[in-house]
Order: sequence, then structure tokens, then C-alpha cells
Amino acid sequence: MTLERSVADPRPPALIPAFAWPCRVYWEDTDAGGVVYHARYLHFLERARSEWFRSLGIAQQRLREVDGIVFVVHRMQLAFNAPARLDDLLSATVAIENLRSASFSVRQQLLREPAAAALVEADVRIACLDAASFRPRPIPNHLLQEIVPA
Repeated sequence: MTLERSVADPRPPALIPAFAWPCRVYWEDTDAGGVVYHARYLHFLERARSEWFRSLGIAQQRLREVDGIVFVVHRMQLAFNAPARLDDLLSATVAIENLRSASFSVRQQLLREPAAAALVEADVRIACLDAASFRPRPIPNHLLQEIVPA
């Protein structure tokens, strides 16, 4: 699956195709009207990023214990286009857009299936921090190769 961009969107296309993770909207995700509560969208996005790392063979606990690093959300911009509702089947996507020495940006979408309608879009900057000091540090080379394969 790749991210589609409008003609008016000046951003370059994602560096790699999007990773997609299926998720379902449960009662606990919704308000009394059966609509997903706005903060719950962050849970879907976070889980998709974690599963994307897992699909690349990157274990976050191991990163902390062996490499001495953690990845944290530095900045996130969200667009809520349409609501998700109770029992909706969603796909949460992750696609790399920008890579720097100590951070990277991903574009995420929550899509209602099967129509793949973009309900939520997020631009997320992820920072690499030293696990002990929480100060920025470069992403180790072996991880750069896993995050953006040649």
C-alpha cells in the first residue's frame, strides 16, 4: 500500500511503501454515541508504529537494554477528517518521509476498510534519545539500514 497525495500537496512521496496494521474499534474506544474519542486515535497510531518496528525486527526493549536508546514522539500534527465508529475495521499505516541523523518523520493514516477512506492523518517526528539521559543522539547505523532498506 502506498500513500496517495493530492496535486496540491508539495511534500515528496514517502521513501518506502507504507506498513499497514489492521485494528478494530471496540466499545472502550468510543464515547456514548459510538464514535471514537479523539485521544484514542493516538493509541491506534502508536500501536501501528510499534508493530512496524516489530515487522522490521526492531525490539524496542532490546534497543533500550542493548543499544541504550529509546525512540520518542517529538512532534505530531493530526488532521481528523471523519469519525471512526464502533466495530469499524481500520488500517493504521506508517511510511517514512524524512530521515535525519537523530530523528525521522513518518506519515500515518487511519483508514476505514474496505473503502480505505482516510479518517485521520498524522505527521509524526520521532527522536532518538539516549535511554539514560534522554538527550538526543544519532540513530545507530544498523538501525538506519533496517528503518530504510536499500
